[in-house]
Amino acid sequence: MRLSELRKGETGIITEIMLAGTAKNRLIAMGADEGEEITVLRRAPLGDPTEFYIRGCRLCIRKRDAENIFTERRI
Repeated sequence: MRLSELRKGETGIITEIMLAGTAKNRLIAMGADEGEEITVLRRAPLGDPTEFYIRGCRLCIRKRDAENIFTERRI
């Protein structure tokens, strides 16, 4: 499932990041790497960007980038 498909309050484990170049490197540098747990905190009024909680930090990711990050929903 795509990261953009998780709902508010849901948690997932990042399985694959299908971004290239600086976008991928920037996310990894901020802690969004494969195997990490990520939780949806809230979405902007128009749905973009979305605020996530990962490794003790809050991180905002644009919808177009979140659509290229794959997760497994954590139950």
